[in-house]
Amino acid sequence: MALSSTDFEFIRRLVLQRAAIVLEDNKSYLVEARLLPVARQEGLSSISDLVTRLRSSERGHLHEKVVEAMTTNETSFFRDFQCFESLRMEILPQLVKRRTDTRLIEIWCAASSTGQEPYSIAMIVKEYFSHLKDWTFRLIATDLSRDVLERARQGRYSQIEVNRGLPAPLLVKYFQKVGQNWQIRDDIRAIVEFRELNLIDKRWNVTSADIVFLRNVLIYFDVATKKSILTRVREILRPDGYLFLGGSETTMNLDDTFERHGPERSCCYRLRESIIRGK
Repeated sequence: MALSSTDFEFIRRLVLQRAAIVLEDNKSYLVEARLLPVARQEGLSSISDLVTRLRSSERGHLHEKVVEAMTTNETSFFRDFQCFESLRMEILPQLVKRRTDTRLIEIWCAASSTGQEPYSIAMIVKEYFSHLKDWTFRLIATDLSRDVLERARQGRYSQIEVNRGLPAPLLVKYFQKVGQNWQIRDDIRAIVEFRELNLIDKRWNVTSADIVFLRNVLIYFDVATKKSILTRVREILRPDGYLFLGGSETTMNLDDTFERHGPERSCCYRLRESIIRGK
C-alpha cells in the first residue's frame, strides 16, 4: 500500500521535531524504504499501521527507532581523503607545536555514524603521532542513533566496508579477520570515546575541542538549524581550532565568523583573525 499524504506528514513532522531533518515533498519513497522494515520488526503489516501505533502511544522507544531509521548513516573510511591528508600533514603538526604546555589535543566527530570517521582519525594518530608518548589525544565521537553507536563501539566491519577507502597496509596493520568480517584492534578502539548526542538538543555533552569534524550533516538541516549549530560549535571550539565540513557544505551565508583555511578540497575552516583577537 502506498504511503498516504497524512502518514507522510506525520513522519515528516516527527523527524523534523526530533532531529531537525527536513524531508522534502518528493521523499515519500525514502520513508517507505526506511520504515517498512521497522513496521515488520514490530509485527505490523504496513507503514500505516506503524503510524497508527505512533499516534496512539506516548513518545518513547518506537518514536526514537523511527527517527533513527530516517537518519542517513552513509560513511566510509578516510572519506574525502584530502581532508585527512590536511589533518595529518598540517593541522595536527601545527596543534602539536601550539599545545606543548598542556600536551592535550581534543577532537570531536559530531556525526560519527558507525565509526569509520573517528577510527580513521585514530589510525592517523597511532600511525604518525605515537612518538608523542606523554601526550593525550582525546577523541570523542557522537551520534543520535544508539544502534549505530553500538556498531561503532564494536569496531567490526564487513569486507565491503573495509574496501571503501581503507588503504590495504592499514587494514593489515590495524585489523584482524574474524570470520567474514574485520575487527579493528583494541588499542585503536581505546582512542575513541563514543557518546550519544543529538545536535539539536539544548545541552551538548561536549564542552571543548581543538578540532571539530561536522562533515556531511549540515546538509540535512534547514538554514536556521545550521546557523544555530555553527554558533554552538564556535562556542566550544578553541580560538585557534579547526572546523571540518563536508565537501558540499560551507559556512558562507550561515556564520561569517568562519573563513576557509587551506585548499578548498580540505573543507577546513578557522575563526577569522578579528574574532580570535576578540576572544
